[in-house]
Amino acid sequence: MKDKYVITWYMIQIHTRQLSYRLLPSSQWKGVLAINRGGLILSSMIARELNILYIDTICISNDKINNHISKMKIIKKSEVKGDNFILVDDLVSTGQTAKLVRSLYPKSKFVTIFAKPKGKKYVDDYVIDVPQNVWIEQPWDTGISFIPPISDN
Repeated sequence: MKDKYVITWYMIQIHTRQLSYRLLPSSQWKGVLAINRGGLILSSMIARELNILYIDTICISNDKINNHISKMKIIKKSEVKGDNFILVDDLVSTGQTAKLVRSLYPKSKFVTIFAKPKGKKYVDDYVIDVPQNVWIEQPWDTGISFIPPISDN
């Protein structure tokens, strides 16, 4: 993937609030299920916006060969059935993780901020379409650093 889409904390907050509005009324939800790791921060933000106190996690390990998932392993899953729960991840790319999680919690509302073409059919709602070949740089994976001027004069 040569193209990058760099996301700031401010953008994440705007997109998360936009998604949270779509999840109103909050009284319909029992809780939020976060998919590790990308969904952890967003789940907290959505829970804050909707005043939801119950947050749980689904932890999945992906073995990768040449940047392709070869094997997925459930490390931890929630004991809730998923009815009236919001299932959150930061993005859906190929849909492999989404298919697995959907099989565990078929009645949950699955949302992401970003969706790539191959994966977006697996989520119920998302905010931003992203081309399949674009790498998303999330703010929790990046840092701010000084960049020297181009000219040395």
